[in-house]
Amino acid sequence: MKFAATFTIILLFISVMFYSGCKDTITGDQIDNRTIPATNVSYAKDIQPVLNLKCASSGCHDDITRASGYSLTTWGYTVMPPYVFPNIPGNSLLVQAIDPQYAVTSPMPPLGYAQLTQGQITGIETWIKEGAKNN
Repeated sequence: MKFAATFTIILLFISVMFYSGCKDTITGDQIDNRTIPATNVSYAKDIQPVLNLKCASSGCHDDITRASGYSLTTWGYTVMPPYVFPNIPGNSLLVQAIDPQYAVTSPMPPLGYAQLTQGQITGIETWIKEGAKNN
């Protein structure tokens, strides 16, 4: 009897923790409606949510799949050369993959996946131009 009560309390606690964590989940519409500032772009606030939702959570550039050997789940992985060269967006493979004006390969994300908005592309380029800081 004591085991059943303890088990029920633990299960209830886990359920509350799970559902309380889910309320902060960002959807594609929410991320697409956010405006990335023209200056002082923050990795944590502006860039990471876009990369996580549009690139990593799709099962392409996560820590397991690492399409093309590239994970976009953390700042440390994102800024690895040759993918990001701080202050030089045009030389960064990340920009070359997402911005049609630099496209050397087929643009990312591929058709059929959630596409980046022009504001997101510009924001990523600005973040790199500003030094690709972990801010």
